[in-house]
Amino acid sequence: MENQNLSQNGAEKCAKCGFSLSHLAFLLGAILVLLRLFRAAKHTDFRAKIVLITGGSRGLGLCLAREFAAQGARLALVARDEAELSRAASELRAAGADVFTFAADITEKDAPQRIISEVVKRFGALDILVNNAGIMTFGPHENMDEADYEAAMNLHFWAPLRLIEAAKPFLKQSKSARIVNIVSIGGLVAVPLMAPYTASKFALAGLSDALRSELAKDGISVTTVCPGIMRTGSHLAVKFKGPQKLLYKLFKIGASFGAVSDVSAAKQILDATRYGDPSLTFPAPMFWASVLSRLFPNTAGFKLALVGRVLPKPTDDGDKALSGHDLEPGVADSPIGKITK
Repeated sequence: MENQNLSQNGAEKCAKCGFSLSHLAFLLGAILVLLRLFRAAKHTDFRAKIVLITGGSRGLGLCLAREFAAQGARLALVARDEAELSRAASELRAAGADVFTFAADITEKDAPQRIISEVVKRFGALDILVNNAGIMTFGPHENMDEADYEAAMNLHFWAPLRLIEAAKPFLKQSKSARIVNIVSIGGLVAVPLMAPYTASKFALAGLSDALRSELAKDGISVTTVCPGIMRTGSHLAVKFKGPQKLLYKLFKIGASFGAVSDVSAAKQILDATRYGDPSLTFPAPMFWASVLSRLFPNTAGFKLALVGRVLPKPTDDGDKALSGHDLEPGVADSPIGKITK
């Protein structure tokens, strides 16, 4: 009876103030419409835009280059391997793209400034910077050393920061400036067996989100992209420590069956870039995993700790890293290798 009276009193108060569920629905609908209009107002056309992509010679970077080129953008691709860059440029030029390549190790302190200077010298401007270059070392924390953390931080945090700082003066001159930071779901949820990668990606996610609010006054949109595993063939470039062959098999299975295609990923990223969206996390299960992790951090922490108990253990001889290229010959003819080709 008491609960019924409380409900009636609440309803009477809502009636007196003239507020109802229909009003709430209308308000939410109006907010959504305004958000859609605001997003549409930030739309930009990629034709003739100058787009710089790090790690642009293969994998997701090359897929992004193809998509931008199809929209008429002019491309600057940066990677360490000059031969890979040449192959990527030849493919893109055959499709009619205007491509400039620059072979460099972006973790070198002076490299970002040199890269930006050369790109602006070649094209006269810069509109979009995509920080895509990445590395991953997969294995138990006990088999990692400080050098693994330094390498991850240099590539995932310091290099993007230096590139952004070098690019800012030119991005401020663009009417549709964009910075796109390819982070990872590992930058939102602490993934086991990837401590250096996760720590560095958390740093990049924080940097990306912090700069977004500060660079808005300069007309620069910053998009934080957090994809799950993608089918880009990148498992061959991943480095493995600890029980390398077992971990490679597990990673390859995930990359083969639980991953998003590189083409689908690139299209989603281009759409978010076009509208200057603040963030993009995909696929949907990864988005909801990140949301639940933030809403219920203790529950997520307990569950991940339970997962950690059943993961492969460190090995005494696993401190040396082996790449997927090194491990593939021993796995290719196995049952797992045959079903993941």
